[in-house]
Amino acid sequence: MRFWRICRRRYSDAAATGEGARLHRGRWNTRGVRVVYASHSLALAAIETFVNLEPNLSPPDLVSIEFEVPNELGISRLDLERLPPRWHEKRDDSLRAVGDEWIRACESVALLVPSAVILNEWNVLLNPAHEDFSKIQLQNPQRFRFDSRMFR
Repeated sequence: MRFWRICRRRYSDAAATGEGARLHRGRWNTRGVRVVYASHSLALAAIETFVNLEPNLSPPDLVSIEFEVPNELGISRLDLERLPPRWHEKRDDSLRAVGDEWIRACESVALLVPSAVILNEWNVLLNPAHEDFSKIQLQNPQRFRFDSRMFR
């Protein structure tokens, strides 16, 4: 299965380490927990990146990185019934606990989680501590740019 991540070129060497999430926490992890965030499609990765940009700022050095998770590796899917109502409207500790628990359990290398930006779409968490993480193939970063009309 393929997944994509968009980041600044200067961070591309660390895009598969989980270091950014460890330093800054995210919707699905607490500070100090390494996890790699990616999206089920390049388009979703673009929207996930876009909503986190400063208004009217299109970084000139964005790259997309394609991840290939071999079919034989287990990819788990989060049960939506585990999520609190209106989960997508906030980033709270209950969501972080779900991600942290999955990371610590190390039962699968990847976990599909719902996108809060586009409901009914899926992002993926990748566990860099999992024994099969080294089997995930990363493509070379490719230049990525947003259409200038998005910044009018």
